This record gives sequence, structure tokens and C-alpha cells, in this order.
Amino acid sequence: MDLELLRVLALLAYCCLMGTGNAQLRFGFYGQTCPSAEPIVRSVVRNAVISNPTMAAVLLRLHFHDCFVKGCDGSILIENGRSAERNAFGHQGVGGFEVIEEAKKHLEVTCPGVVSCADIVALAARDAVAMANGPDYEVPTGRRDGRVSNVSLAEDMPDVGDSIQQLKSKFFQKGLTEKDLVLLSAAHTIGTTACFFMTDRLYNFMPGGRSDPSINPDFLPELKSMCPQNGDVNVRIPIDHGSEQTFDDQILRNIRSGSAVLESDAKLNDDPVTRSVIESYMGLFNPIFGPSFEADFVESMVKMGQIGVKTGSNGEIRRVCRSFN
Repeated sequence: MDLELLRVLALLAYCCLMGTGNAQLRFGFYGQTCPSAEPIVRSVVRNAVISNPTMAAVLLRLHFHDCFVKGCDGSILIENGRSAERNAFGHQGVGGFEVIEEAKKHLEVTCPGVVSCADIVALAARDAVAMANGPDYEVPTGRRDGRVSNVSLAEDMPDVGDSIQQLKSKFFQKGLTEKDLVLLSAAHTIGTTACFFMTDRLYNFMPGGRSDPSINPDFLPELKSMCPQNGDVNVRIPIDHGSEQTFDDQILRNIRSGSAVLESDAKLNDDPVTRSVIESYMGLFNPIFGPSFEADFVESMVKMGQIGVKTGSNGEIRRVCRSFN
């Protein structure tokens, strides 16, 4: 199917879906039933990130991976054997589960049976961004937890080796746009990746063992030194070269200059639409006389956090995030 047609159809379907269930998400949902909910989550996240600064990126990634499978319903948190969603190939390296459980434990003491695990994941991502010197923003809450978690449902996660057409298609199917694709990919401004995901790009991208030609020649030797051929594929390297622990737009500048670490990030510079989104944030007088990267990132995060949510009488409020009630 033509990508533009798919985008239009996906947006129409998404708007119809969100017009029913999503009306029940709102800011301050727990204002009366558990007014300390957000401060409790924020405190747990703060302690976790202070103890381990890499946790900010981990919690941000957890929210993305939860939302892209069956919607933002906490399904990725479930431990129900080998068939659990969290064991999917596309979820490799996803973590932060213990932080969510810690927050849930405190919430169950204060407000038993009130705050969903799905909302904790969304709030924790927001607080993680703030801890990395990113924007602090309001998160609409009221999600309920899903009752399904199956590894087979996570087979179509966006992948570092996807073409730009595949990436756009996967985002369109969730009601997201090319702009959202760029901004949510820019979440890579914090965090690391394993050399496992770099091997083909560095040593087997083209016949003869050649590297991805889109990599800046000045940056390629450094990448290869961090992930040497036949080296330890579990070694982790920064995704945002030069700014891996601070939330900023450096990731977009790296993509534009050929210094993207991940292949999927680099491909954003190959497509005229996604490249134009990147360029829109590079103006000399941004964000005063142009779009604000931080404001637009927040908009895309809030939008993503509303994918396929369960509200009202749908789903449940788990007592423990790793188990169905």
C-alpha cells in the first residue's frame, strides 16, 4: 500500500479509536483518589537515576516499548514465563522494571488498588527526561493495565535495521507522523546501545565487509574502536555522540552531520520529509523564531502515551506490576 495512503488511513483510524477511550485520560486524574501519586513516582525515579544515571534513558525506552505493543497498558511488565512479551527479540535490552515495581510498592501502601502500572511507566518516563535536564511536562493519566502479554505481539517493533519506509509505516500504524518519528527517535539523545546492534553497520553493510557509507569518515574510526570487529558485542556505547547523558538536540545535529550511531537514526537524514523536520530545529534563532525541539518532543511523547490506552472499565489496576490480578 502507498505510504501516504497508509498514513491517512492510520490517522483516521487512530482518531476514531482515540475519540472514545482517550477522552477519559486527563491531567491530574489522581488528584482526588491519590494526590501523592505523582510525587511518589518522581521520588522513586529520582533516587534510581541518582544511583544509576543510565536509568533515565532506560525508563524512557521502557515507555516507548510498552506503547508500541498493544498500546500503553503495562503489558511489557508482565512475567508469565517464556511467552511473556518482555522476552521478545525487539525488546532486547529493555529494563527499568525494578523501578516501576518499587514505585508500585510505595503506591500500594499509600493508595492501594488505585494507580495503574501503565500510568507509572508514563510518569516515570516523564520524570526520567526531567532528571536528564530535559523538559518537565504534564502527563494525562487514567490508563488501566492490560490483561494480555504475549511475545508474539511484539514481532513488529521498529528495528535499527528497518528502512525509512518501514519505520514510517510502523509509526503511521500507531497514528504517529514523520515528525513524531523524528522527535521520538531523538529520545536517543540519552542512553547507550550494544555493539551487537552495530556489527552489520560497521563490518557487513556492503559486499566485502564495508561499512555504511552514510557514516561520516571522521567518525567511523571512533565507532570501530568502540565496537571492534569480533569484539564483545555486549559492550555498550553512547547513542548520542558527545552528549549521551544530557537531553538536548545534539542527536539531531549528529544525524545531520553523518555522526548518528544507530542506522535507523541515520536514515532519518535520507528521507526528504524527516530531513526537513530535523532541519527545522537547526535555525540560528530557534526556538525564539522557530519551532521548539523541547516543546515538540513533549507533544510527541504525550501523543505516543495515548496509543491504545485502556480506560474506564477496560483492563485492571494490578496490585503487582509483573503479574495479572
